This record gives sequence, C-alpha cells and structure tokens, in this order.
Amino acid sequence: MTDKKTLFIDGKEVEFTDEPNLLEVIRHAGLNVPTFCYRPDLTSFGACRMCVVEVEGRGIQSSCTMPPENGLKIHLNTDKTRRIRKTVLELLLANHDRSCLTCDKSGDCELQQYAEEYGIRKIRYPDKELNEYLPTDDSSPSIVRDPNKCILCGACVRACTEFQGHSVLGFANRGSKTVVQPMNGRPLGQVDCVNCGQCAAVCPTGALTINSDVEKVWKEITNPDKKVVVQMAPATRVAIGEIFGLAPGENAIGKMNAALRKIGFDLVFDTNFGADLTIMEEATEFLKRLQSGENLPLFTSCCPAWIKYMEEHHPDMLHHLSSCKSPMSMLSPVLKTLVPEHFGIAKENLVVVAIMPCTAKKYECKRPELTIDGVPTTDYVLTTKELGRMIKEAGINFNALEPETYDNPFGEYTGAATIFGASGGVAEAAVRTAYEFATSEPLNDVDIKEMRGTSNRCKDVVLDLKGKKLVVRVVSTLKEAEKSLQEIKAGKAQFQMLEVMACPGGCINGGGQPRSCDDSRIKQERAEGLYKEDKELPYRKSHFNPSIRKLYNEYLEEPNSHKAHELLHTIYKDKFTGSYKDI
Repeated sequence: MTDKKTLFIDGKEVEFTDEPNLLEVIRHAGLNVPTFCYRPDLTSFGACRMCVVEVEGRGIQSSCTMPPENGLKIHLNTDKTRRIRKTVLELLLANHDRSCLTCDKSGDCELQQYAEEYGIRKIRYPDKELNEYLPTDDSSPSIVRDPNKCILCGACVRACTEFQGHSVLGFANRGSKTVVQPMNGRPLGQVDCVNCGQCAAVCPTGALTINSDVEKVWKEITNPDKKVVVQMAPATRVAIGEIFGLAPGENAIGKMNAALRKIGFDLVFDTNFGADLTIMEEATEFLKRLQSGENLPLFTSCCPAWIKYMEEHHPDMLHHLSSCKSPMSMLSPVLKTLVPEHFGIAKENLVVVAIMPCTAKKYECKRPELTIDGVPTTDYVLTTKELGRMIKEAGINFNALEPETYDNPFGEYTGAATIFGASGGVAEAAVRTAYEFATSEPLNDVDIKEMRGTSNRCKDVVLDLKGKKLVVRVVSTLKEAEKSLQEIKAGKAQFQMLEVMACPGGCINGGGQPRSCDDSRIKQERAEGLYKEDKELPYRKSHFNPSIRKLYNEYLEEPNSHKAHELLHTIYKDKFTGSYKDI
C-alpha cells in the first residue's frame, strides 16, 4: 500500500495520484488556471506562460510542465501570477488581428474569453502595422488558415506531428517574424495535408478554422426550385447538444431531426443507413478475401484522411484497402439515384447535404471517384459546428424541440451502424455480420468490448470464427497506423483486418466536432452515448435492417453484386503517378 500523496493549493490540502503535471492536479481539484498551449492529449510545451502559478520556495512556474510533488504549496492567483497573465494577454492582443466580431471563432475563442475574464480594456503595446499582415489561406477545402490570428502556441504543430506523424505545419523564421505555416510557406491545399482538422480542433483562436459551406447550403434551401435532403453521421448526434449546453454523449438525434426540418431541409435521412450498407458490402468483401487469401489484411476505407494518406505515402499498398465507399459516399449515390423515383423529385433539382463530424469529408465529397457522370453525389458537407451555427441563425430553441424521427426508407438503421462513430466501431459492426454470413449461426454476444475505448490507440482483438482464428487490429491516428503498415511490410503482421481512424478516438473526436481538446473524458462520454443507442435499438446487426434488406431485394440484388459495385464501390490511385491500383 502506497503512502497518500498530497500538496496544497491556496492552503487547501489536495490528493494526487498519477497526474502528469500540476495543471491536471489543479483541474482534478475542481479549480483551473488559463492556458493556450496545453492540451491533455499532447505533450506539454510551456509556450504561452498563461498557466503560471506561484510555488513556495520555487517561485513562478508553468503548471503544465511542472510535475506534482508531495508537500508542494501552490498559489494560483497571486499578484505576480495575475500580472504575468495580463501582460501575456496584452502582448498577444497587440500582435493579433482583433476583428473579433467577424471572426469565425468569435464566441469560441480562448483569447477572447481570457481577455474578457481578465478585464483587458487597454493595451500598452503598439499594434501590428498593416503592412505586416499576412494573407489568409483558404486553398484547402477543409481548413482556413489566418496567420494574423496565430498566437504561436504550437498546439497545431504538435497535433499534426503527434496524432498523424505528419508535420505538415511547423515554425518558420525567428523572433518577431516567427510564423506557423506549411513547408516553404506553400498554401495548405498544395501540401500533403490529409484534411483531418485536428489542427483546427486544438487551435485556441481563429488562426485555423473550418472552411464553411453554410452560406452555400442556405442558398440551396431558400431556392424554391431545389429539394434539399440531408444525412447525418453517427458521431454528430452525441456532440451537437454540447453547442446548446447539453452534456457530452447525450444523444440528440430526435432534436437534430426536428431542427433540420425547421431549418428547411425537405427530407431527413441518416448516414447510419449508409453504415449498414457499408457493412453488408465490406463484410462480404472481407470473407471473400479470407477465402482466397489475397490482399490481406483488409484495410477499412471509411476515413477520408486515411485514404489520402495511403494514396500519398503508401500507394504500393492500396490493394489492401476495401473497395467500399464510406457510409456517406454510399448513401449519397443511393439518394441521388432512388430519391427522385421514390419521392417524385426531378433529379436535376435534388441537392444532397451531409452533416459530418469530419473536416476531411469536405475533401471527400469533391473526389472525382465519388461522382456519377462527373456530378458529385454529395453536394455539400457541413460539420457539426456548422450545423450548430445554422440552428442558432434560424432562431431555433434546440433544447425545446420535440424529438422527431427520420424519413423512410433511407433513415432506418441498426446499432451496428451507430457505433461507427467510435474507434473500433466499424470493425465490431463488420464482425457481427461477417460471423453470421460465414457460419450461418447467430452471434449471441454482439458486444465485442475489447475493440472499444478511446485512450488506447492500438488494440489487437483475437476472435474465433468457428474454429478459425481471426485477428482484428483497431488503431486511431495515422501515426499509429504507420506502425501497422511497417509491420505488414516487414512480414510481421498477424492481423487480417485493420481499422484506421485518423482522429484520436475516432469520429466522435473529428475536426468538425465541438471542442473536446481540453478534457479527454469528453471523447469517452460521446462514445458511451453511441454504445448506449446501440443497446437500445431493436436491431443490432446490419443485415437485420429491414430497409437494407428491401434495398437489396428490389434494387442491389446482393452484396458485392455488379450493381452494388457500380454504386457503392470505388478504386483509389497513386497521387503522384496518377495510376490506379486494382482492388
């Protein structure tokens, strides 16, 4: 039994255990100090100096880099610490583009928040000269970069490196000329950025924001000649409520359906239908590969950031990717093909909008491989945060809405589909169906809990497929995926399926979700919200979805049929040579 470890915060004794720094001890005690650069899922950097505390016998220390020690006496709000924080804020604001009212981050900006909390009304330092302002970079379909709002906290640089192993962003120049930018100052849309949006997710200011399509969607909705239909990904339903004060993980899908109709969408479907469709196709494809022994391990293909990474960095391994489109890009061509027939809408007047947790989906919807006769099947992608903005702009009281259900026949879904939003969910859903397809026996225990969890970024799960050993690996972040790719190349891989999500914890922590970078528990709470819905739904296996069965009976024939391949599958190419790889 270990001795109790305690320290003192403003005279109060506080216990601590394995917290990595004083800041986490302070937060666990129900207190806080401000910070710009600290994110619990990233390495401590100590750049902004906002989180300073006064430690008796040690003086001023940054709480995010100092480990806790038994008996320390810490003071959070002394004259010195407050003076330092105010000075830091004044210096940052003097060098900042303070067009706050028109900034996309207004109301969600930490610099704005702390300037208000610390009562900064006058700035003693000269403002930046107009000729020192740098151009805004909106070349990426996913992210807008405004260097004039960057405070050099380095969170984006660490996120890109530590999550994706990618280092698209980095520090350039020295002293007052220091900037964060892509290599050689090139536009973000011209480098090998995978569009995951984790840089924007951890950015405390408006330096990195989502490239918004809100105004374009409003224009379509208000056009009387257009019929605008919408689908929403599973992860959005357990995060949208946070924008309106609901708890992380609270499933707000009913209110979300109602809000979308009030905004003016003509039909409300669910990407979960597309997820069930994905499982029908991917489970069948996986079993065929297992039988032939070719192109194993199979890589899941739902994450567009992962697909782009493979094309640019490992084109020699593209044959491992499932040929299945993502759930969004499966449902959209189904809608474009069948909604006109089902609902009597002229095909040329139909607009498909997708609500996604993911900024990379904005890139995905523009891919030429995902068009029909050169026309995109998903016309616009809005993130969870963009939808929140539309709901507010429409004057809708989200919390007062009565829950509504989806439109049929492309809204019905199973629990297997809803868990797609969490890391491990795609693989778990695939196994539920693949097992029954392969054995013709029921899988009684569908909860494969070993595949779950948001903290462990690599999990190997051993399954018994009626006497045949099957190993499934689940990873989140491309940095972790790269390790698995190297195992395969070295001939050391023991797994037959690899699920990859670029964002830590999966889509629940996508770059388009409400901010979760301050508290790692938010990801877990969102995941638990999805698993709760999974348990509550009447069907928990994709092949039990009545609407999916009807779609195959009446149109697609069977999984992996020629017709299914035409609509639901694709191939990917080497980004540098332009050559396609057979799948």
